[in-house]
Amino acid sequence: MFDFILSSAHAQAAGAPAQNPLISFIPFVLIFAVMYFLMIRPQKKRMQEEQSFLTKLAHGDEVYLKSGILGKITAIAEKAVTVEIENGAKMKVLKSHIGGSAASIFAEDKKK
Repeated sequence: MFDFILSSAHAQAAGAPAQNPLISFIPFVLIFAVMYFLMIRPQKKRMQEEQSFLTKLAHGDEVYLKSGILGKITAIAEKAVTVEIENGAKMKVLKSHIGGSAASIFAEDKKK
């Protein structure tokens, strides 16, 4: 019984014309291109913008942290920043935990 199934499978493969291997590779190239333009490229651009923002930080900038805390920068080190939260309360945070400028948050509120 299995002989019948295998022989018919071989007969179908033998009758089919040979396909160019490059043509079968095209769908993978197209999928990678779509993934690159929809996911990888925008993420890379966002990371570059974040890095440029972090390098431009200055004393007195009002920022928000990724944890949702708003504050003003009082000191900057290589990898850490001292943020004054309220009434003189200060805390040190890593630069990578700064989410962005606080002015951008309030600008979005004014648009609404």
